[in-house]
Amino acid sequence: MRQSNVLEDLRARIAQIEGVGVRHAAIPFGVDDLDQLLPGAGIATGALHEIAGSPDLADDACATVFLAGILARIDGPVLWCLRWRDLFAPALHLAGLHPDRVIHVEAGSDANVLLAMEECLRHPGIAGVVGEVAKYSTTASKRLQLAAESSGVAAFVFRRASKLEQVAEGTAAVTRWRIFAAPSEDLGIPSLGRSRWRVELERVRGGNPHSWIVEACDATGRIALPAALVDRPAAAEDRKFVA
Repeated sequence: MRQSNVLEDLRARIAQIEGVGVRHAAIPFGVDDLDQLLPGAGIATGALHEIAGSPDLADDACATVFLAGILARIDGPVLWCLRWRDLFAPALHLAGLHPDRVIHVEAGSDANVLLAMEECLRHPGIAGVVGEVAKYSTTASKRLQLAAESSGVAAFVFRRASKLEQVAEGTAAVTRWRIFAAPSEDLGIPSLGRSRWRVELERVRGGNPHSWIVEACDATGRIALPAALVDRPAAAEDRKFVA
C-alpha cells in the first residue's frame, strides 16, 4: 500500500475513534502542504477550531483575514459573536467574505460570547460561528465541540490579542492556529507585493504541529505558497513546533 494511502487510512481510523470528521465534510485550503496534515484534508466542519494572532495589531488583523478566508469558502450566513462591535466588517470582503453574509452578535462579555456561540451552533445550515474571547475553559471548549458535531456547523474561537507567552488551557478544538504578519516579496521596485503570513499550526488532533510562510488570502479566500517555496527541498522545511 502506498504511503499516502496508509496515512489517509490512519487519519480516517483516528477520526472515527475520536468522533471527528465522520459525518461532516472538510474545507480544503487547496495547498497540499497544509491539507495533508489536517484530518479530512482540510478544515473540518462540525468541529471546533481555535485561531489567534498576537497583541500586535498587524498580527491580529492577519488572523482575522485568515479566518474570513476560511468562512468565505463555506456556503451560508456567518454568525460572529463578540464582546463589543469593533470588527471592521467591510475589510472581510477583501478575503471573499461579503459583509452581507455576516450577522454580528454583540454579547458584552466572554461568558456571554460563549453562550451565544453554543446557541448559534444548534442551528444547521449556517456557514460557521465565530466567538471572540480572551480565554475560555476546557469545559467550554468541549461544549462547543459537541454543539458543532451535532449541527455540522464549523465553530471558531478567535483569541484576539493573545499573548505569545500565555499558556493555553487544554482544549477540545480539532486544530489550533496562530497567524503572524510576514515580509512580502521584494519586487525590486517601489511597490508592495502580495501580503504574506507566517501560519503556525500549533495543535492538530491526530497530527503534528507545523509552520508555513504563505501568501495572504485573495478575493476568493484562498491562500497560496510563495512560488519560491513550492519546490524547495524537504530539508529546508519550516521549523516544527512542539504541541
